Amino acid sequence: MMRTQCLLGLRTFVAFAAKLWSFFIYLLRRQIRTVIQYQTVRYDILPLSPLSRNRLAQVKKKILVLDLDETLIHSHHDGVLRPTVRPGTPPDFILKVVIDKHPVRFFVHKRPHVDFFLEVVSQWYELVVFTASMEIYGSAVADKLDNSRSILKRRYYRQHCTLELGSYIKDLSVVHSDLSSIVILDNSPGAYRSHPDNAIPIKSWFSDPSDTALLNLLPMLDALRCSVRVYKPHFFLPFYCGVCIHVLVLLCYGVNDRFQRSNPFCEYLDL
Repeated sequence: MMRTQCLLGLRTFVAFAAKLWSFFIYLLRRQIRTVIQYQTVRYDILPLSPLSRNRLAQVKKKILVLDLDETLIHSHHDGVLRPTVRPGTPPDFILKVVIDKHPVRFFVHKRPHVDFFLEVVSQWYELVVFTASMEIYGSAVADKLDNSRSILKRRYYRQHCTLELGSYIKDLSVVHSDLSSIVILDNSPGAYRSHPDNAIPIKSWFSDPSDTALLNLLPMLDALRCSVRVYKPHFFLPFYCGVCIHVLVLLCYGVNDRFQRSNPFCEYLDL
């Protein structure tokens, strides 16, 4: 009898301890998210070395094609029963659009660090917006992101996409005939199905305030602008060796100080 009571007491204690530990982990994660959200984030743009300046002078300026929804922003509109953002989260801006003669309000949330990201990459690339959304909506979003800076002047919308099997495909040849100088940033692999070698995938964003995906791309985009072309033939083994070395360097230098300029190794790799 005493043994049974001891076992029951032990089980109760273990269950209580497990719940207490789970609650402690929950509080710890919440505190970490808060700290990450409000930490000072920066990416230092240092002066280029003479070698890098010479390299940039010899290559064409690249084109960076940007998707909108779930890549740079996330939005939901009137009538959505289960919005994908946390209730009570204020939108960065509200768009009033007339669709099929009906006024619709879109509540738009900007991905963390998107303004800084656009400010930096606009100095490195010609920026082009390419969205599968309707022009009346996509144009309004692009205007807000541009914020009168004239960095998102070229724009392509749903009518410029190709409809295949119910999904919209973005043909990059519409943007420029020379595909060796175009790279697309998009959360949807199906959108760049025709040009997978020109794509930089990025995870879909909905509401995470601690997201740093755009900042994490800056070292690679900084290096890519020095390249002769954005991709090389699949059979070219040295290219893959160079990429592997560069990725290792980014991991070594970028993880501990990922918001700093990573390294100038792109000067020595024919990426």
